[in-house]
Amino acid sequence: MPNLCRAVCRMATMTPQQLVARNVFIRGPHCFKAIRAPVCRRAVVRAFASAALQEAPAAAVTTAKPQQVRVRFAPSPTGNLHVGGARTALFNWLYARKTGGKFILRVEDTDTARSTRASEEAMVRDLKWLGLDWDEGPDVGGPCGPYRQSERLSIYKAQVDRLVAAGKAYPCFCTDEELEAMKQEAVAKKLPPIYRGKWASASAEEVAEAVAKGLPYCYRFRVPQNQLVRIQDLIRGEVSWSTDTLGDFVVLRSNGMPVYNFCVAVDDALMGITHVLRAEEHLPNTLRQMLIYQALGFPVPQFGHVSLILAPDKSKLSKRHGATSVGEFRSQGYLSAAMVNFLSLLGWNDGSEQEIFSVEELSDKFSLDRITKSAAVFDKVKLGWMNGQHLRSLPEPQFTSMATGHLVSCGLLAAADTPFAAAAVKLVSKSMELVTDCEAEVRRLLGYPLADTLAAAEAAAVVADGFAQVAEAVVAAHDSGELAAALAGGHEGYKTWVNAVGKAQKRKGKRLYMPMRIAFTGRMAGPDVGEQLEVLARLTGPQEVAEQGAYVPLGERVEQLRAWLQQQQQA
Repeated sequence: MPNLCRAVCRMATMTPQQLVARNVFIRGPHCFKAIRAPVCRRAVVRAFASAALQEAPAAAVTTAKPQQVRVRFAPSPTGNLHVGGARTALFNWLYARKTGGKFILRVEDTDTARSTRASEEAMVRDLKWLGLDWDEGPDVGGPCGPYRQSERLSIYKAQVDRLVAAGKAYPCFCTDEELEAMKQEAVAKKLPPIYRGKWASASAEEVAEAVAKGLPYCYRFRVPQNQLVRIQDLIRGEVSWSTDTLGDFVVLRSNGMPVYNFCVAVDDALMGITHVLRAEEHLPNTLRQMLIYQALGFPVPQFGHVSLILAPDKSKLSKRHGATSVGEFRSQGYLSAAMVNFLSLLGWNDGSEQEIFSVEELSDKFSLDRITKSAAVFDKVKLGWMNGQHLRSLPEPQFTSMATGHLVSCGLLAAADTPFAAAAVKLVSKSMELVTDCEAEVRRLLGYPLADTLAAAEAAAVVADGFAQVAEAVVAAHDSGELAAALAGGHEGYKTWVNAVGKAQKRKGKRLYMPMRIAFTGRMAGPDVGEQLEVLARLTGPQEVAEQGAYVPLGERVEQLRAWLQQQQQA
């Protein structure tokens, strides 16, 4: 197949006579009758229509409409994969998978000053982390390669030559100074900033003379005047532009590099792209691309322009709002499934109240008619909640392994495969949004900030309501062995002992449970106290905790309570 597509690309530069010589037979002026080489009819029609353009008006070219959906994601490797680009890739991927079509990855690296192979590799890595795979691309090949624009320069030059031969493009020798003078003149006269140089109407002799002098030149596309160009956008409905607002634009720079709008149109056509789903900011580019399609006789794909992603303050999402690249969210511990779920709902919904989707559900339910016109807001709070939902839906062994592994890697615990590590993770799982959250939660479980809590204004009412009386009961039960016996009975043993203390002191509800919580955990909030004590009892010793000073055993907690009581008596 790679050889096939190279042949098709060569055919796109041939004249009809050359095609006949290679056994492509013609029926009428613009259609093929038969072909001996094993080439798909759709690809040959497209290639032949391009070659035949030089002998017939663009409107007369007939092409076979592709039946299979072919979509693409075409990033520029000039930085990290932004969440907006990731959503574009996801929508294209979901549509391809829903329709049984093809998803193509194409690298638009003609910006030689900013494009890097390292950036391309990072983007590929992030796309794969999201679980997006492609049927054709730089790393997997395919029938329409090469898939890096920097490797397709001869293809672009051949298409420019066709435009020049048809009078639809011309060489322009204007210097930067001349162009700037035109711009200033247009501003002064309040005219549209369009090209008004002499090379649009230069004679063949003038062009030949400039070439002979070795003057640098670019190629400009000759924009037809007084035309209205329309598209039926899949998301926004009918959109139209007047060509009178557009001057002759550059398609090939003087250094031989093609301009974005030209090579995008050529690539989409030669790669058989049927649907162009991209961000709303690309909508103004569509006019130039449509003119390229029409001038070269290429089939026009269906366009769908997705709304922008905004920050919570409704401004354009940027780095000042925090993480904006997929790689940053991955390094922060977000799950790829949660990221895909979240991105899918930025501008799309299935019409129900459902918010948690698996990738399989998204592939099944995704449809273009449910993409919304309104801008989507990137709510990081919702992303965190969604990640927590996906985290807790993982199989328990996988979730436990991820969390305990982090507790070891961050230096808090000495080993991941202990009864305490597993029990601690299970206890704090309900309050986790990220795997990394378990570190702070388990640290809270191990620690005992009694002095800070009792000194805080929030605890003043608890202290004033006889906290010392509850603390004395805890210390006395510890000294007598009564507490140890109660805790040996697990959660129920602890609960029975607490209720007995409450009955003796005529306390119940919050007046009983809050001072007990502070006495045992040193905090005013957290998981159930009995469950915390039960998990801590699984520690075989301080050697299981790698971070020195992080763990305060029950005996030390009672001694801190005793010291606080003595301070109160002295005061």
